Amino acid sequence: MNPEESTMTPSTSVSFASASDTKEQRPQVQELAPGVFGYISEFDPNAGFIVGDEYVVAIDTRPTPRMARQFLADIRTLTDKPVKFIVLTHYHAVRVMGASAFPDVQAIFASRGTFDWIDERGQADFDSEVGRFPRLFQGVEEVPGLTVPNVSFDTSMSLWLGKREIKLLALGRGHSSGDTLAWLPDCGVLFSGDVVENHCGVYAGDAYIRDWAHTLDQVRALEPRVLVPGRGAVLRDAAAAVDAIDTTQDFIGTLISGVQAGIDAGEDLRGCFERVQREMTPRFGDWPVFQHVLPFDVSRAYDELRGIEHPVIWTAERDRELWQTLRG
Repeated sequence: MNPEESTMTPSTSVSFASASDTKEQRPQVQELAPGVFGYISEFDPNAGFIVGDEYVVAIDTRPTPRMARQFLADIRTLTDKPVKFIVLTHYHAVRVMGASAFPDVQAIFASRGTFDWIDERGQADFDSEVGRFPRLFQGVEEVPGLTVPNVSFDTSMSLWLGKREIKLLALGRGHSSGDTLAWLPDCGVLFSGDVVENHCGVYAGDAYIRDWAHTLDQVRALEPRVLVPGRGAVLRDAAAAVDAIDTTQDFIGTLISGVQAGIDAGEDLRGCFERVQREMTPRFGDWPVFQHVLPFDVSRAYDELRGIEHPVIWTAERDRELWQTLRG
């Protein structure tokens, strides 16, 4: 991220979303526990995989088949066992549109909240995110259509790889209406999806922000010893995991309190955005993707605090209109 962004005033022009992000990131396979691996980028969305006796379970798939093939090739450096199952931590296109590149997949798992989210807004989200993240959607023409799970659950279910349990937990609304955590109790590894970030901008454009704080309390209660955040470096001990949970909670708490203060002062959306940007930039402005997420975050917080319970669907057109209103 350009270090000058951290000192930008509200009137400074910023290129749309992540359009100016052209730095290629090469994810690295990192062992987290025996048979458990993260696929970790500098600040692109993280993924992971778990190797069982007979097959592999992938946690998310990357944005496009082209990028997913690299993920699969890196898995192949460690095992030739087939990737039979995919777990979706939630549904944003940057995480799931590479699923078609896994030829041996028999089932894709997601929460019922995610399944319903896809039905309601999956195509709009795809069109929106392609515009927001041009670097991540190179090769998008290969995407055959939306990634649709064929196994769903309400609040929890277990996958078993021999004696190893992978618990899929939907602890409550937060980053989206259907967030799923992949929890391995035997080794204390938690794949959080975007419910937890590690010093990266926290996207709340599709969030239930006040619920999210309570969901994070439940994440903390799991007491993970290793935590793979949605973005950022792996947290490799319990104290670091708690710190990431706390800083994510701090980010969304500062966001919601700042927007509420603006509403109480009679400010419109742009006024709330300028207030929140002034308040949050000194603390969070050097976090990757902060400048990208903030307009969408403030817009959602402004809606939620004025009684709009469910996030309004983002479209490519709505994205640009918001950016012009707040950044223009």
